[in-house]
Amino acid sequence: QFIIPLKAPSDCGEEEFFDTSSLSCAKCGSNQRQSTTGLSCICQSGFKTTNLTSDKASVTCEQCPTSKPAVTTDGFGCIRCPGSLSDQGKCQCPPGNILVERDINGNLLEVARCEACNNDSPALSVPNIRGDGCERCQTTFINTSCVCTSPNVLAGGLCFPSGSISSDVNPSVNFAQLKFSIQSAWFVENLYSSSAACLVFSNLTACQALGNMCVMSMHSVSGLSTDACGLFYTIFRSKAALSSVHNIAYWRANLPWLYYGDEPGLAGRVLQTDPVPVVFSFRLNKKNTDIKLLAAVYNVRGEFLRWEQVGGHNLQFCPESATKQETAFSFGTAYQQSCDLSVADLLVTHPEPLFYDVFMDLGGDKRKLLPLPTLVRNQQYNGQFINQEKMRNWYLSRRMFLVDTLSGREKSLSSSPKVIRVATSVKIKFQLVPRTQGGQIFPPLMMVTYTDVLITDVNTQTVSVTFAMEYEMDQTEARTKTDTALGVLGGLAVLYSLLKTVSYKRRIASPLIDAPVHTHIHTH
Repeated sequence: QFIIPLKAPSDCGEEEFFDTSSLSCAKCGSNQRQSTTGLSCICQSGFKTTNLTSDKASVTCEQCPTSKPAVTTDGFGCIRCPGSLSDQGKCQCPPGNILVERDINGNLLEVARCEACNNDSPALSVPNIRGDGCERCQTTFINTSCVCTSPNVLAGGLCFPSGSISSDVNPSVNFAQLKFSIQSAWFVENLYSSSAACLVFSNLTACQALGNMCVMSMHSVSGLSTDACGLFYTIFRSKAALSSVHNIAYWRANLPWLYYGDEPGLAGRVLQTDPVPVVFSFRLNKKNTDIKLLAAVYNVRGEFLRWEQVGGHNLQFCPESATKQETAFSFGTAYQQSCDLSVADLLVTHPEPLFYDVFMDLGGDKRKLLPLPTLVRNQQYNGQFINQEKMRNWYLSRRMFLVDTLSGREKSLSSSPKVIRVATSVKIKFQLVPRTQGGQIFPPLMMVTYTDVLITDVNTQTVSVTFAMEYEMDQTEARTKTDTALGVLGGLAVLYSLLKTVSYKRRIASPLIDAPVHTHIHTH
């Protein structure tokens, strides 16, 4: 029997690395320390890499001389700095400068240089993200300089005109189930810049990113115009003069489609007016039972990633076979799948949320898509959970996510989340169209319930999730039809009994109607 100890990179010490071949911690070589990934060793500060070895430690390290105390950026040379050294033992330059360590032919200089990028026209350059070259500054800066001068506002690497939108935004996220709010590090870093870039420059990814922050806020609308959904609505209304997208009034140009109108109460009109222009059938010659759903997928930064077929593991968490999961998308099949998930696993597999705009694929030669309205049970309107009441109060929306481990990070984006949100119930409900012989349905409704999970002991916490497909019909009409049918059948039964009675009376030569006989007894 072979038994080995369980080790992970986090179990290794500062002078050890996780050896992926033996699944154990191995000691680094002399003057070495663990790399940031924990899967290799690098030289300690002030030591350069001299050569690669066949040993597990992979490298050998040599201390730089006092005449050239700094290690070059690539780690293979020593150099003298024009200024100070960083904590990592490398040369550092002041802001607006790039570090030059080699000449144009790649030869290492005796003394590194700090070269200033020219901010002025026509160069308009700034250091690139690596700090080793100059590149043209972002186009939102004014044309004469890369400096965002007052009263303009610098945010998210962009320069915004003053007064375009208030910089006093509210980056808090309300976790209503837990009855507290936190200042989300993601919102602090991105809410103002995304909303300003969306409003001022109609930046498409910024508009999507702002919409995503509203979705992470449960689509909730309050009296505040400075929170994520309030800022989204401010921009939504400002673009009223622009054309709508695909002639959908709720979908404004450059913005994601998040709501069906700006007031609750339109659910009945959306869900029970126009049938889906597809007929489902079980007949062999006209069989059509496949429910085809398609999702546009975005990352949290607002970048479009792909079109994705809905099915399998994208909306269903539980580890079922692909065949079983696909049965959910066969028309008329009531389906429910539930399981418990490890919170620790969710943190690993969902470092950032993905966002889904779900459509029904109507097929045809020119494929058409029908948007699926979404009912977020957690959504609030002025502090009220309106989507937990009757349909006349519902506030339908678009776009959903499955796991959000990002908005609950309070101090920094690299810190562990204080709370996460999980879509613990995803249900797609189909309502059959009454008074029709074919398999027609109204637009399917996607119902999502999120759960706020306070992180206490990540290694032992679990969360229960459910995915379901449901079908229903108008029971009121069915009851009316049943009552009518019973009434008609009852009348026919009475008529039939009278006819049988007449026939019988004629056969026995009896009067058709038997009159009651009254006997009177007189006593004296």
